[in-house]
Amino acid sequence: MGVREGFQQLYGAAPEGVWAAPGRVNLIGEYTDFNEGFVMPLALPHTAVAAVSRRSDGVLRLHSADIEGPVVELHLDALVPRTNTSWAAYPAGVVWVLREAGHEVTGADIHLSSTVPTGAGLSSSAALEVVTALALNDLFELGLSAPELAKLAQRAENDFVGVPCGIMDQTASACCEEGHALHLDCRDLSVRQIPFDLASQGLSLLVVDSRVKHALGDGAYAERREGCEEGARRLGVPFLRDLPYAELEASLARLSDDRLRRYVRHVVSDDHRVGQVVALLDAGDVRAIGPLLTEGHVSLRDDLRISCAELDLVVDTAVAAGALGARMTGGGFGGSAVVLVESADTEAVTKAVEEAFAAAGYTAPRVFPGLPSAGARRLS
Repeated sequence: MGVREGFQQLYGAAPEGVWAAPGRVNLIGEYTDFNEGFVMPLALPHTAVAAVSRRSDGVLRLHSADIEGPVVELHLDALVPRTNTSWAAYPAGVVWVLREAGHEVTGADIHLSSTVPTGAGLSSSAALEVVTALALNDLFELGLSAPELAKLAQRAENDFVGVPCGIMDQTASACCEEGHALHLDCRDLSVRQIPFDLASQGLSLLVVDSRVKHALGDGAYAERREGCEEGARRLGVPFLRDLPYAELEASLARLSDDRLRRYVRHVVSDDHRVGQVVALLDAGDVRAIGPLLTEGHVSLRDDLRISCAELDLVVDTAVAAGALGARMTGGGFGGSAVVLVESADTEAVTKAVEEAFAAAGYTAPRVFPGLPSAGARRLS
């Protein structure tokens, strides 16, 4: 059953509209967004879809086709940050943020369905937030731009849900374009759409979901964020983005704390890798980005220490089987990896990874193409 039919069945009337917002994979630039650095995500074909109608009585009704349970009914005046730990906190947080920002949102009925895998590092939560924000923006005629909606959605996750994420996931969901990767400057939020048509080059990007679930609310993400901020303070820069790559080694020598040294090295070098990838894509040399992806994974594994055995196995196996490059993507401690392959090698690399997982006794991974897709939009 589609969300339109599901909405009608739940609420007894047709919705005013249906909207979609995608999940994302990040090609390069990890843990750089909250350091006001650079990232390069692309939207996936997988989306959160919402059928929505306005209410005028201060009531918010939420339902998910993907999660067992009744309609969640909330009163807008009673929304309190960090008190709801269920999936409903994400759309409810968006409503709270819009009202906190002075926007006249008087209630809504929302029915959601999502094909974005949860816990796979593909931003299922950002997709929920952005689709809710876009629907309410349209229905209540708030006049907010896609980047503004992304900022509000980020604030919902930071302040209402309580996860200190950066701006990348929400911006990717709101702003990506089909056939492009998004080069985002997380300081001024300027974006540039970088053509990323792999098929025309005989290439494919595989997304490998390790099936290891991650939860960023458990403190590991926040610990690394705090460590990056402390490193910037000790080096006398506002953010690690302000530390020139050419001065990295000299700066590291000034830090006595190994943990901070590792975090600083990862962030500054990953910002540099984003710039290298942009230059290669601009030059049309897509294959040459492969080694930079693998180099980024080594940094995430050894310096940031957010990988896991399953993700390391994906990367090592894929590269050994002929992939041009691979890296974990997202917040880490599980989730997914991206693998750049010659299209002709897709089957062989996929088979090698699946066999390696079976030999190690791991749950079989889920492998699918990472097709650069459209950002948030109204469907009907």
